[in-house]
Amino acid sequence: MAVRRTAARPYRVRHDRVTGVTRATLANGLTILAREMRAAPVTAFCVWYRVGSRNEHGGITGISHWVEHMMFKGTRRLGEAEMDRVISREGGYRNAFTWIDCTAYYEALPSDKIDLAIDLEADRMRGSLFKPADVESERTVIINERQGSENSPGFRLGEEVQAAAFRVHPYGHEVIGHMADLRSMTREDLYAHYQRYYTPGNAIISVAGDFDRREMIERIARRFGTIKAGPKPPRVSVEEPAQKGERRITVEGEGKTDYVTLAFHAPAATHPDALPLVVVDAVLSGAGGLTFFGGGTSSRSCRLSRALVDSGLAADAGCSLVPTVDPFLFSFYATPQVGVASSEVEAALWREIERMQNEPISAAELEKAIKQTRAQVAFNTESCANQAFWLGFSEILADTRWFTGYLDRLQAVTIEDVQRVARAYLTRSNVTVGVYVADEK
Repeated sequence: MAVRRTAARPYRVRHDRVTGVTRATLANGLTILAREMRAAPVTAFCVWYRVGSRNEHGGITGISHWVEHMMFKGTRRLGEAEMDRVISREGGYRNAFTWIDCTAYYEALPSDKIDLAIDLEADRMRGSLFKPADVESERTVIINERQGSENSPGFRLGEEVQAAAFRVHPYGHEVIGHMADLRSMTREDLYAHYQRYYTPGNAIISVAGDFDRREMIERIARRFGTIKAGPKPPRVSVEEPAQKGERRITVEGEGKTDYVTLAFHAPAATHPDALPLVVVDAVLSGAGGLTFFGGGTSSRSCRLSRALVDSGLAADAGCSLVPTVDPFLFSFYATPQVGVASSEVEAALWREIERMQNEPISAAELEKAIKQTRAQVAFNTESCANQAFWLGFSEILADTRWFTGYLDRLQAVTIEDVQRVARAYLTRSNVTVGVYVADEK
């Protein structure tokens, strides 16, 4: 491990020759992850904060997402319009997102212009203004966003299922937050949240692209190294109690289509059972391959599609498993065809789950699931933007080895592992069933 010095403070650097990832830790606690990718003269720069809806409670649900909006409103040095101009005039782009476990800001620029992103992100890490007029303007924007989501039966059903599945853990509310909280939160609430979580010690910078890793870390350290570490934010230590029986909710609303969801408590991304469940997901619904928010291949040959769609029971059917810091949900979904009862579709989902539990998958199915997932991982991580994304997100979950060792762990999954986790997690005592009943059928 080398110790280098900047004009601000010393920092530690470690380079992994196997993965090509260089890690630096500044004295103020900021973690920097860098990977050189010389295929094109482009660099992607991401700043991650360990704060999302997981760090909220009643009264301030949705606050992390709202703070993300405020971070685009300008600082003492740069106004909102100027922040956009400094990136776009050089042919770059920027954006951000809030998730249950994190908030991330990212830019992609020609490599010789990446200092613009470094400077912008360092400036708004501690210099965002949160003007009262901007807070009220964004309140309207976010309430409209919430109302737009409420027009979707899928959102309304998903929100109720999530709330029923989690009685204690803050995963029980959506990232957008509850309407009552969006109406009542103040500028002081938002600014306090920003001050508490937007500190170097609670942040990760991941950068990938055409640069010299030592020079890049030096440039980042010069700009961010002078920022004070700030207090450590409170830890989330809530553990959701084990579910002791089936929970069932019904949502009624407008529309002509019913929806069915089965949500099972599933382990955190770092748990040994997470990768076998990825294979369960791939066999039932098609390979995901680090698509983060769900999705992946749309395989008509997967089990759920053959059993529910090809048979005429459902217009679509699938499942979704996303990596999270704490145990979250493995969700199944289906849209019954017109004239088909939701109970019939639910029964068909259970038949496929029980088949997975009672009959070992074939060697050919295991090989196909792993091969397709490997292909999806390769496709979804080939760009410097995706590399920067997954390096940073892995550090949110655990560390970069979660990402760099993903395929090796996947390759080690066995047929016995798949059947074992299906039996362990996809049980009737561990499920929350949600049904949306349309009123215009």
